[in-house]
Amino acid sequence: MQPNDKIIVRDLLVRGIIGINDWERETRQDIRINLEICIDARAAGRSDEMADALNYRTLTKRIIAYVESSNHFLVEALAHEIARLCVQAPGAGKVVVRVEKPGALRFASSVGVEVERRAEDFDQD
Repeated sequence: MQPNDKIIVRDLLVRGIIGINDWERETRQDIRINLEICIDARAAGRSDEMADALNYRTLTKRIIAYVESSNHFLVEALAHEIARLCVQAPGAGKVVVRVEKPGALRFASSVGVEVERRAEDFDQD
């Protein structure tokens, strides 16, 4: 039976270019990212060794660098590419990525998209 272990990253706040309006193409905005990365943590739990774990610090640094240098029009596209980075990490299985733009809609604290991907979802890309 496959374990239901997860690495959870909550409210990773990055500034980047995202959106379709002219001002959004010029001004960095806050982008909130939440991740649930399915893993098998049994080996790391037994050994207490980083070599047996998914290094979420390294992964989040890659995500931050990607978001800061990207310029997507759609939140959907950014979420898709963040998911790609996650499933490329050694030991990662399925990932759920939520990307939100705080303050994007009047009267809403944020607007976002949630995608679920596996490595095989990127075989055709």
